[in-house]
Amino acid sequence: MLIDTHAHLDEAPDELIVRARAAGLVHIVAVGQWSEELGMAGAERAIRWARRDRAYFSATSGIHPHDAAQATEADFSLLREQCSQPEVVAVGECGLDFHYDRSPRDVQREVFVRQIRLARELNKPLVVHTREADLETAEILKAELGPDGGVIHCFTSDWAAARRYLDIGVSLSFSGVLTFKTADAVREAATRAPLDKLLVETDCPFLAPVPHRGKKNEPAYVALTAARLAELRGLTVPEIERATTDNARRTLRLPA
Repeated sequence: MLIDTHAHLDEAPDELIVRARAAGLVHIVAVGQWSEELGMAGAERAIRWARRDRAYFSATSGIHPHDAAQATEADFSLLREQCSQPEVVAVGECGLDFHYDRSPRDVQREVFVRQIRLARELNKPLVVHTREADLETAEILKAELGPDGGVIHCFTSDWAAARRYLDIGVSLSFSGVLTFKTADAVREAATRAPLDKLLVETDCPFLAPVPHRGKKNEPAYVALTAARLAELRGLTVPEIERATTDNARRTLRLPA
């Protein structure tokens, strides 16, 4: 009884979904975002997954901070159209990435704020990417985020950053990074955060958890992250499955 709240899915073989179901997944949120070849039309791939099986898939649509400088007004128009569709449950991923700085920071900020305001307009939650930008991300969210809230996806920071986000009211989603040897700060945050604010994800095909680290990730592996989270919290795996699934359905308004 698990939900992968953040998966980048190609036109994957059915075997991937068979493995996901066998691992206990009851739902997958497919992330759609701008692509260099197709602009916002690249997000249609995720939306097709949701249309294929609305009970098992939902989609998001957004402009990643890496791509902020490339997005056109036509892309923003298509983003609005996509996010207005019922199978698109959230706006994003969007945010700030000051590690790679593939788009100028002022452009990242502008595009991030535009998407927060779109989420507010559409009464949908926000999926946030942030890397080496926690302070500014939190400041922008505090000023702009609406009552529908959102998720810090693939949380990889420390407890101080987690507290800032939690004070704003957003949830924290943990990936396979939780299993990495060097991720003590992330594990501390996962241990101390309120249980009703925790989600799990793969961010596949990236960040496969131990013992698959370095290999291509897939939704089935979210079970390994959930098991590590249960160990950290002193709970059983079914208890973590039930809590994170309930949290995901509430936060992202997923079908029961």
